[in-house]
Amino acid sequence: MKKHIYVYSPSSATRDRAAIRRGVKRLEAMGHEVEVDEVANAVHQRFAGDDATRLAAIHRAAASRADVAMITRGGYGLSRLLPEINYKAVGRAIDSGTQFIGLSDFTALQCAVLAKTGAATWGGPALEADFGMVSEPDEITQACFDDFVLGQGEGTGWKLPKDAINSIAVHAGKKDVKGQFCLKNTVLWGGNLAMLASLAGTPYLPEVKAGILYLEDVGEHPYRVERMLSQLLYAGVLERQKAIIFGQFTDYQLAPHDRGYKLQGVLAWLQSRVKAQVLTGLPFGHVATKVVLPFGRKVRLVVEGRDAFVLWGHR
Repeated sequence: MKKHIYVYSPSSATRDRAAIRRGVKRLEAMGHEVEVDEVANAVHQRFAGDDATRLAAIHRAAASRADVAMITRGGYGLSRLLPEINYKAVGRAIDSGTQFIGLSDFTALQCAVLAKTGAATWGGPALEADFGMVSEPDEITQACFDDFVLGQGEGTGWKLPKDAINSIAVHAGKKDVKGQFCLKNTVLWGGNLAMLASLAGTPYLPEVKAGILYLEDVGEHPYRVERMLSQLLYAGVLERQKAIIFGQFTDYQLAPHDRGYKLQGVLAWLQSRVKAQVLTGLPFGHVATKVVLPFGRKVRLVVEGRDAFVLWGHR
C-alpha cells in the first residue's frame, strides 16, 4: 500500500545532499510516494534555513495531508521555534492522519505538541542518517519504519542486560514473581535527554504523570548525563514516572581521571533516588538499529525475565 511521506528540515542543515537523494530513493523503493519540502536543503549558519524558513517548513508539513511527516535530520534549532509554532495546525494535521516522526532535536517539537495539544507523535528514524547512508539501511530499522508507515506496528521488544533481573525492584504495576512485571495503560514519552532537560521549567515540557520515560543521547559523558538527570530529578519530572527506560548513549569518551566512573554507575545512582523502575538496552538513539516508539500514547510495558516489551496494539 503506497503511503505519502513528506520530508522537511526543522533543525540543522543537511550535511550530505547525496544522502538525501539516496534516502528518498530507498523510501520510494519500499513503495511509498515521497515529497521533499521545497527548502529541505536550505542552509543558514548551522541551520536548515533561518528561523522563519524552518518554521514555515513545519507548517507546510502540517498542511501537506501526508501520511507521514519525516525530518531529514536532528541537530539543533527547534528550541528557537517553539513559541512561534501553530500548534493548532499541527494538532489538526495529526488528528487528520499525518504522523510526525523523528528523534534527537525533534524531541523538542514532540514535547511541545504534547504539552500544547495532547496529540501523539512518534520517535523513529530520520531520512539522512537512517536511509541515506551508502550502505544498506539496518534491517530492523527499515522493518519497524515500514510497519509504522503501513499502520501495522503493534509494539517492540528487546533483551535486557544479563544482570537486569537481579537489579529489578518493581515499585509500580503488577508483579507476579521476581523479574516479571507489567504496566498497563501508561503514557510513553521521552527522547533526547539534553532536549528534555533544556525544556524543564518551560511550558513546552508536558506534565506526564505516572508515565514511562524513555531516554537517549549522543556525545554526552556520563557526568553530563547525570547532571541532566539531576535537573529532571530536582524538577520533579522523574518522581512522576513509573518506569524510566534507557536507550542508547553513544559516542562519548571516558577519561583516566574518571577512575571507574561509568554510565553504569549513573544508572545505579538514579535507581537509588527514584521509585520508578530503571530499565536499559532499548534499541533507540543515535545508532543504526532503532525501533519506532509512540510518543504521548498509552502503552503496556511488560517484562518477563530478560525480555522487555512496549506494546500499543489492540491485542
